[in-house]
Amino acid sequence: SPPEEVEDASEPTKRDRSHLESTLKLNEDKPADDVSGVLQRLRKIYHSSIKPLEHSYRYNELRQHEITDGEITSKPMVLFLGPWSVGKSSMINYLLGLDDTPYQLYTGAEPTTSEFTVIMHGPKLKTIEGIVMAADSARSFSPLEKFGQNFLEKLIGIEVPHKLLERVTFVDTPGIIENRKQQERGYPFNDVCQWFIDRADLIFVVFDPTKLDVGLELEMLFRQLKGRESQIRIILNKADSLATQELMRVYGALFWSLAPLINVTEPPRVYVSSFWPHEYHPDTHKDLFLKEEISLLEDLNQVIENRMENKIAFIRQHAIRVRIHALLVDRYLQTYKDKMTFFSDGELVFRDIVEDPDKFFIFKSILAKTNVSKFDLPNREAYKDFFGINPITSFKLLSQQCSYMGGCFLEKIEKAITRELPDLLGSIGLGKKPNVLSCDVTGCGETPKNRYKKP
Repeated sequence: SPPEEVEDASEPTKRDRSHLESTLKLNEDKPADDVSGVLQRLRKIYHSSIKPLEHSYRYNELRQHEITDGEITSKPMVLFLGPWSVGKSSMINYLLGLDDTPYQLYTGAEPTTSEFTVIMHGPKLKTIEGIVMAADSARSFSPLEKFGQNFLEKLIGIEVPHKLLERVTFVDTPGIIENRKQQERGYPFNDVCQWFIDRADLIFVVFDPTKLDVGLELEMLFRQLKGRESQIRIILNKADSLATQELMRVYGALFWSLAPLINVTEPPRVYVSSFWPHEYHPDTHKDLFLKEEISLLEDLNQVIENRMENKIAFIRQHAIRVRIHALLVDRYLQTYKDKMTFFSDGELVFRDIVEDPDKFFIFKSILAKTNVSKFDLPNREAYKDFFGINPITSFKLLSQQCSYMGGCFLEKIEKAITRELPDLLGSIGLGKKPNVLSCDVTGCGETPKNRYKKP
């Protein structure tokens, strides 16, 4: 019929994809780095030197973050967040070349993605139910069971045989819909977002320049992104839908509305482009958009290349927090034992300590120890809740956590932080480029510096 022919004639032409393939190294047949040996050592250090202390002092009750083997061995994760209909799913389709294939994610003007969709590598295309993903302990998604069955029905996995997915996993999230209460979703949306944010190596927050609506749900989201600023990239998508002058105004407006939400000295990187397969609109800044897109792809590639360094740095940061938590619980317990007399009421004595730890120099005495930064100290309030669930008498002093064969828990975690993990970091650096990760660069006694992560 004639109308269809007209439709055909106006079919937008597709852009060349060669820059995608070269930047993300999709055509290289080099074998993926063999990191299995490093991962084995990392797992061994975690299980023998960090986990015993973590369990003994119930660190999971404080932070709600237990590290599973699936998480240690998982690929880097890229998380797509933002309001609905800004082009998150279209961007994933574009990066993976899924348009017009049976694999493509649904896209459209109305809110189309109502699930958390995990796009990962598999030998053939298949969809996996959330309930199955959470039940498989080899995957890193088993902790998601705690959000309940309602949520698992909103979790879906798609396996796609794609070269990029051998090295990275994408997570598409339901769009943020302003003026909607969390309860209407039927599961704790913010808590689920937080779980993914805590584990993401790169977080793309996507905006549509024609509707910049920064409302409450988005403000909540940015509050959850605090502390993860170095992983955030802001994307002003669909940039070719506006005239240049209009785009400049929108760019300014976006910064203006986000400034109060992101309080860091360095603003996050903003990419301005149109992340989809079609040609850019005529009379727009095509060269700029293409350069921006290549920068974003390089950013993504950097995360993939630095996968092992990031993983080791992450486990080491976790170990530092576990060590500080153990030192604090030990100090609370020691103070309690010192204050107790034959006639004291244990509960009253301990309440006094928990209500005002500064009176007993609990936090100050931990800061006086070596290698403890005041920025890593947990919140005092958190310990009121923590000891509300875990009575102080259920813990042992650190000095009693030693065995003839296994050594002392504290010594083992300190050795992991100062020697074993930095050595492991050094060993992968040597394989890549000699001397890149020598001690003068990583400062082995401190947090490993990483070319990608901010300190």
